[in-house]
Amino acid sequence: MGLSKLIFAQNEIGPEGGKLIWVVVLLMAVVLSFFSIFWKKDKKTKKDKKPLFQNRKVKVELEKDSLYYPDSLKLKVTNSGNTDIDLDKPLLILDNFWLKRKFKLKGMENRTFYPLYLEKGKTHSLQIDLNRFYSHDKSLKKFPKAKVLIFDVKGKRLGSKSVYLRKTLFKF
Repeated sequence: MGLSKLIFAQNEIGPEGGKLIWVVVLLMAVVLSFFSIFWKKDKKTKKDKKPLFQNRKVKVELEKDSLYYPDSLKLKVTNSGNTDIDLDKPLLILDNFWLKRKFKLKGMENRTFYPLYLEKGKTHSLQIDLNRFYSHDKSLKKFPKAKVLIFDVKGKRLGSKSVYLRKTLFKF
């Protein structure tokens, strides 16, 4: 009989819920007061703040100087997004159905200016002299299509544009 009283006896007291809630509320008040006292206000102007959603869009235009067999192409890149972008070297692709030749454009007139920082709303233009490529490889004159790809410095493709350099029987 003495053994059964020891087994059924419960002398333990559970945690008091009211005291636990007061400890959590007090801890949250200390953390909130710390952040409110030492929080530094943003002193940037409205113009310098980054937008909530960054829209990185560019408009690419590629113009040739003559209808067929042009000597030069003019590349225009307009930043139409709501944030500034860093442009990497444009990639010129000369396409002959089965064969593609790729060239990274560094600049023009022996000047290098890529990567290029392009602010929102600004336009950048580049004159591409095709005779410079033709002088290194005569077979490039037979390639009917030229395409330019634009990337940012992180490698994301921003846009592309293509033109036909001569008449073909096939449409791409």
